[in-house]
Amino acid sequence: MAPPSSDYTARHLSVLEGLEAVRKRPGMYIGSTDSRGLMHCLWEIIDNSVDEALAGFGQSITVILHPDGSVEIHDDGRGVPVDVEPRTGLTGVEVVFTKLHAGGKFGGGSYTASGGLHGVGASVVNALSSRLDVQVDRGGKTYQMSFRRGEPGHFADTGKHPSPDSKFEPFLQSSTLEVVGKAKRGVTGTRIRYWADRQIFTADAKFSYEELQARVRQTSFLVPGLRVTLRDERQLPGTPGENGPIEEVFQHDGGIAEFVEYLSNDSPVTDIWRVHGSGKFKENVPVLDEKGHSRMAEVERDCEVDIALRWGIGYDTSVRSFVNIIATPKGGTHQAGFEQALLKTFRKVIEANSRKLKAGNDKIEKDDVFAGLTAVLTVRLAEPQFEGQTKEILGTSAVRNIVSRVVEKEIQAKLTSTARGDKAQSALLLEKVVSEMKSRISARVHKETQRRKNALETSSMPAKLLDCRTDDVARSELFIVEGDSALGTARLARSSDHQALLPIRGKILNVQKASVGDMLANAECAALIQVVGAGSGRSFQLDAARYGKVILMTDADVDGAHIRTLLLTLFFRYMRPLVEAGRVYAAVPPLHRVEVINHGSKANELIYTYSENELLRLLAELEKSGRNYKEPIQRYKGLGEMDADQLAETTMDPRHRTLRRVGIEHAEAAERAFDLLMGSDVAPRKEFIVAGAAMLDRERIDA
Repeated sequence: MAPPSSDYTARHLSVLEGLEAVRKRPGMYIGSTDSRGLMHCLWEIIDNSVDEALAGFGQSITVILHPDGSVEIHDDGRGVPVDVEPRTGLTGVEVVFTKLHAGGKFGGGSYTASGGLHGVGASVVNALSSRLDVQVDRGGKTYQMSFRRGEPGHFADTGKHPSPDSKFEPFLQSSTLEVVGKAKRGVTGTRIRYWADRQIFTADAKFSYEELQARVRQTSFLVPGLRVTLRDERQLPGTPGENGPIEEVFQHDGGIAEFVEYLSNDSPVTDIWRVHGSGKFKENVPVLDEKGHSRMAEVERDCEVDIALRWGIGYDTSVRSFVNIIATPKGGTHQAGFEQALLKTFRKVIEANSRKLKAGNDKIEKDDVFAGLTAVLTVRLAEPQFEGQTKEILGTSAVRNIVSRVVEKEIQAKLTSTARGDKAQSALLLEKVVSEMKSRISARVHKETQRRKNALETSSMPAKLLDCRTDDVARSELFIVEGDSALGTARLARSSDHQALLPIRGKILNVQKASVGDMLANAECAALIQVVGAGSGRSFQLDAARYGKVILMTDADVDGAHIRTLLLTLFFRYMRPLVEAGRVYAAVPPLHRVEVINHGSKANELIYTYSENELLRLLAELEKSGRNYKEPIQRYKGLGEMDADQLAETTMDPRHRTLRRVGIEHAEAAERAFDLLMGSDVAPRKEFIVAGAAMLDRERIDA
């Protein structure tokens, strides 16, 4: 057997000299060699296909995850060039997959705006693959070439399925781009299948279906009309396709406006606003002359800006930024220009309307403007400068001023528009921003006051709070009780060591329709936020909450359910982390008390039921067993009708009571129901009432 060195020819050296650097330092090109780096390789290939669609060539992409660990990407673009590149004497396929910094995205000839710009994507993936097969449909023929760790050659597959373990023979003298079939007239495209090299990637690195799904969905939003099919044939446990191959198709013709609608999870303050614009800038870049020599030249660039944004009633912010459909999760000059322009515009408009908005002399900050904002920011330009191959930050400095000018002009026009719809939305939005500012200042003042307090000073808690003695937050419980009558009974029924009581009078403010300022000005809401002690909205800090459990103890009637829904809406909107942590509960008071008669000297037995059905079942069982009960059966209309022992036994004593933990999905459902029944939009409520009118049972009305 010949020694390995005898196969090492000048041809191998010329092909591998660049790719060897990739194999030795993969982190420089893909960030890491774990699952994140594995996914990055896949993005490089998918983005090449997307660039074809962006350039107007091709409308569909298919991604297939195979059971053997390989991944396959199809597109119907123009296909990788198959003719010979004159400077290297190699076919376009071999140049693209073996030469670093080679491709059609330099010089602006083939792509005006693309994601792959360094010309290393396909060649890096090839270098880090134990096998890569590429097929190109072009000119009525199907061409094929295979590579092992970046080196072109031929695999002698013996079975039905290709494998990286098949015998490989490298090309020694010259490469061959094989013609393996015929393509239908007018049909073009590229098919790539590759096996990631396990010598490079960690043993636990794998393709994440959820991450791929999110990225593919995102791409379909950014390129309207593009159809992306995702198929998983791996049947891995814990994935959607564990019971068999799964296939999903993503296509969104609405573009980034539809993307914003998908990302939004709260009720709107404004409609989805679209901001369009463009600008030109000049930069010095190296260009190749006819002889292939590099020289510096000044070129003029076009930068297109397209933004969709809307504000909701919440306080969470979601801003996604993209350059030529490549996500820039760490922002860059385009996002900096967007943020700068929004803050500047809102400050200018609010200062001009300071008296009307009661804004005072305080300045709004970025967080005030961005509370409740969902935005998708996209810019398109030729040859953007990214910081690193992973393309997470845009570095082209001129883009900042272009984005800033476009946003400032368009948003100011919206905020000062006299059109009826725009005017109403702008008024609500400006009021929300000013309220966020007041809330932030109020939270800061409260925090400073808390810091100045010492043990000798009196508590600033509301006088109606009956606090508990324990300092152990995990043990402590805050009962929010409905009305003073229930408070009197609960006061005697509680364990004052760890159970605190806060009465609320009637129904608190409907925070679904109220602004932040109105909510903070409402005595009941303000008292509740003050007693919980962790702030509200963006300033809410879960660790600062004074109680381990917050229990809503309302009557077991329609009014009680209404008050509970109001409270849940308040917690969901302004103290959501408390709900997410599972620290909000609803007490379950009984509806009936049945006194079962025992014969002889034995005391009568008291049985509590919590619904009409439960009562009927109990009475049927008693009748069947021949036991009698006292008439009439007591029905509790409110907590105040119980004596302290009954309330303690049924609702407050941890040994006997029943509590329902409120999950985030319950709070969301409560908010949706409240938005329907008591929100600002009348039409859905009218439809609901009309649709349900025939189902009304007059006997169920408790009057």
